[in-house]
Amino acid sequence: MERTVIAILGPTGSGKSKLSISLAKKIGGEIVSCDSMQIYRRMDIGTAKISKNEMENIPHHMIDIVEPNEEFSVGEYVKQAKKIIAEIFERNKVPIVVGGTGLYVKALTQNYDFGNTEKNLEIREKYKKILKEKGNEFLFNILNEKDPEIAKKIHVNDTKKIIRALEKIENKKNSEKDLEIQDWKYLIFGLNLPREELYRRINLRTEKMFEDGLENEVSNLIESGVSPRAQSMEGIGYKQVIYAKENNLTREELIGLVQQKTRNYAKRQLTFMRGIENLIWVDAKDAEKKILEVYYGNN
Repeated sequence: MERTVIAILGPTGSGKSKLSISLAKKIGGEIVSCDSMQIYRRMDIGTAKISKNEMENIPHHMIDIVEPNEEFSVGEYVKQAKKIIAEIFERNKVPIVVGGTGLYVKALTQNYDFGNTEKNLEIREKYKKILKEKGNEFLFNILNEKDPEIAKKIHVNDTKKIIRALEKIENKKNSEKDLEIQDWKYLIFGLNLPREELYRRINLRTEKMFEDGLENEVSNLIESGVSPRAQSMEGIGYKQVIYAKENNLTREELIGLVQQKTRNYAKRQLTFMRGIENLIWVDAKDAEKKILEVYYGNN
């Protein structure tokens, strides 16, 4: 049987989590979260993060992996997710990628090459150490050996550019290596449900977030040292709670604002999903049946 990753995409509130758990039980799956907010620790309510009980003993990956003050890129997501997918296959399980962050899914499934753009601090530190121990000329000679054409354009004393060039070259090689070892295909499904129903779910879910203590969660994060301007605090819900405090919004106005922003986000998610190659749309109400039919039909 060909190695196949199932990817389930859908707007916020479309029922991805429940569906993925039910599916995982039937086919022996493990879930790889594809959500740019659920990566953060201690950000549970505003991200509608699945609880341990709700996981029903199905392994979940790429949740709670960075602190809220840390930055995390799509390139880093792809690198870690690919490693996890390979490990899941080694356990003879089926990887099920689940989430609403379309860019993460697109980058993962369409093999974006981040070799020329993504930072790699580990590589950078390695060459800084070489510079310190061996000097400018030694570092420049490494670049000249790896890519004489690029070396021609950089002065021997411009160590910052030399290190950045070496970082790009090594990153690109690593990226190409990742593509070589990837021996699986993706089946990508998009959940479709009537807009009125989606908006109803979003409104109810937002109200529940506030009942569960979203405002306290934001306060606790800031009190613990998380900057209100951190990348993580740009997430819907968190950003609006901070804005409401700074602008004296009533609780009712705040809830309405978060509901509106979430509905707008869901629209953008659906638009982004339409641009994903080979995406198979399935109705949310009978999605599991359709996904299983396609999965077994392709294997």
